[in-house]
Amino acid sequence: MAEPDEKTLLRPAEDLAPTCGVTVVACVRDEEAYLAAAVRSVLRQDHDGDLRLVLAVGPSHDATAAIAAGLAAEDDRITVVDNPTGSRSIGLNLAIEHGTGADDSSDHPVVVRVDGHTELPSDYVRRCIELLRSTGAVGVGGVMTPVGEGTVQEAAARAMSHPAGIGPASFHTGGRAGPAETVYLGAFRRAAVQAVGGYDPTLFRAEDWDLCLRLRRAGGLLWFDPSLVVEYRPRRTLGAVAKQFWRTGMWRREVVRRDPSTAGLRYLAPPVLVLFLGLALLLVACGAAVGSAAVVGAGVALPAAYLLGVLLAAGHAASRRPVLRRRAALVLPVVLVVMHVCWGSGFVRGLTARAAADHRA
Repeated sequence: MAEPDEKTLLRPAEDLAPTCGVTVVACVRDEEAYLAAAVRSVLRQDHDGDLRLVLAVGPSHDATAAIAAGLAAEDDRITVVDNPTGSRSIGLNLAIEHGTGADDSSDHPVVVRVDGHTELPSDYVRRCIELLRSTGAVGVGGVMTPVGEGTVQEAAARAMSHPAGIGPASFHTGGRAGPAETVYLGAFRRAAVQAVGGYDPTLFRAEDWDLCLRLRRAGGLLWFDPSLVVEYRPRRTLGAVAKQFWRTGMWRREVVRRDPSTAGLRYLAPPVLVLFLGLALLLVACGAAVGSAAVVGAGVALPAAYLLGVLLAAGHAASRRPVLRRRAALVLPVVLVVMHVCWGSGFVRGLTARAAADHRA
């Protein structure tokens, strides 16, 4: 990765004009159900400057490529680039490189990341620029607000916005505006992203965390503002949720392997849970084999306590406004367990050759 240039990273906030050009980038594949809505939310921004959207389209099992091509044909603000690897990191770097349509990127000093599962409010880009200017940050971001329609998607959305789901990170659960370790999706100063070498092409998950880590280590400020809200559509089936969290756990293990300082309670809790659940099963088996009710009881206690905790957390999450529909509320404990156990199991398993080769979410 390129060595960061702190003078580039820490340019004064006044260098961004309110009407500066903006490049919105997205890496998409298998987004047939959501892509058109995501693109429409970008094109309806009330930003007064030039705005361009670059879609890096990976190999898909659905009509994503055709939809992207059709949208680009309808609006010349959209550019489609081929991302044959399907890697998010590589795709985002390609999109950033193609974002200006010219060798000089000074006309588009801001890069805004979105993805095919998101929808932006109409003032999102304008407010991101305002925050970049007022805070002097190299990157700003807000809250990911999951929205679901079907039973599993609705339950997954509620789980992802509750601390019991994927931790108490501010971009999931909200909080006060201020400096942050990372930002969700993010609007960045292009010069800062380029100074640290862009997204790491060897990472196919956790690429956003890694980019933010390198920006901070180079002296850049990241800023969280809870009033910036982005709608996100979670996976629609338990199988898709399980695969997403299994792969995410694998890649988080890889990030921690590369840099142990990135390990934290939020990331280590799921693998510790999985190890303890495995130990509990072993105790039950051993206790049954030797006829010891005490050993069996000890083995049952931990899973029982965990499941009780999940039920209590699910009840709390389901009762939040708006109250979940009954079917989604009943599925919510299952979704929480799937998230925890699949993330933790992926972390314990570590990155496999298949996961490293397959970039599909």
